[in-house]
Amino acid sequence: MLHTPSGGADSGTAAADGRLMSIGTVLNMLRDEFPEVTISKIRFLESEGLIEPQRTPSGYRKFSARDVERLGHVLRMQRDHYLPLKVIREHLDALERGEEVRLPPLGRPRDARGGELLGDLLSEPEAPTAARIGRAELLAAAEIGAEQLKEWESYGLVAPLADGTYDAEAVTVATLVAELGRHGIEPRHLRVMKAAADREAGLVDQVVAPLRRHRNPQTRAHAEARMKELAGLAVKLHAALVQSALGVRLP
Repeated sequence: MLHTPSGGADSGTAAADGRLMSIGTVLNMLRDEFPEVTISKIRFLESEGLIEPQRTPSGYRKFSARDVERLGHVLRMQRDHYLPLKVIREHLDALERGEEVRLPPLGRPRDARGGELLGDLLSEPEAPTAARIGRAELLAAAEIGAEQLKEWESYGLVAPLADGTYDAEAVTVATLVAELGRHGIEPRHLRVMKAAADREAGLVDQVVAPLRRHRNPQTRAHAEARMKELAGLAVKLHAALVQSALGVRLP
């Protein structure tokens, strides 16, 4: 269920008595749980067939309570699980058929402000996932434009896969780059962080590479487990070094 609307008594009454709502009213209702949602995001989800609001003779969108609930499901699955829209659509169709839907743990828990909890960032990395996301979905998830993404790609901050799609981690990277940008840190400033990450990854790969090339499947499996462990330790050390350099301790 969605949280209590933040758009005032009129918004709540409209939803309760079944009246159709404008896109502005829907936006106010959703922002309590999804503060980053925008009208353009709602329109994008409509264009992708996730919702089908009614239209007035003059072309204005009118949303039912069911539309708002469906929007909440979509935004929740994007925020918490980073699921591609195609997969979200399949889940919604299954829910409407009365089927049980189990969501994969693709995302990381967020705090009340929508940011990742530091403890989760420093925890052991989750198992890799085969989830892919398209370019348009990445733009919508990170609330950025095509030119911004192109700039980030030129700095190597985000990189598409061979087939032009992106892995689930690209959403995390794009979201964090966008958030840093809101604090005045431009993508070009992040090249040093990307270079440091590449060096750390290279160090980990150097340690496990001999095991990964081994003929024994058990040895290769051990290499993957060791790589995850080393990656988790590297992330924790990096965060601790940044905190130490700044003289701060994050919650």
